[in-house]
Amino acid sequence: QVQLVESGGGLVQPGGSLRLSCAASGITFGIYVMRWYRQAPGKERELVASITIPNGSTNYADSVKGRFTISRDNAKNTVYLQMNSLKPEDTAIYYCNAHYFARDYWGQGTQVTVSS
Repeated sequence: QVQLVESGGGLVQPGGSLRLSCAASGITFGIYVMRWYRQAPGKERELVASITIPNGSTNYADSVKGRFTISRDNAKNTVYLQMNSLKPEDTAIYYCNAHYFARDYWGQGTQVTVSS
């Protein structure tokens, strides 16, 4: 049974930081491209960041470049999203995704709210 479990969301003031984690089980983690998506109320789900294998190259949405950092620890089957300089427009549910060819698995999401 595949499980992706996100954690680390919460309420933070503008300019603050959060670190999201996504722990995977039931998959061969090291072969999956790992991605973070987000969905704000009334908006479509958007890709925020991705990290590939085997060299761990990363890509980011323009809206988060320079503020967010995605990383992975293959020994712990975990992917992270470090979010700095948070803005109110970063408020959304953040989802972890594991992708390998035709296979896609999703976590349940974690809420991030940026507000004063």
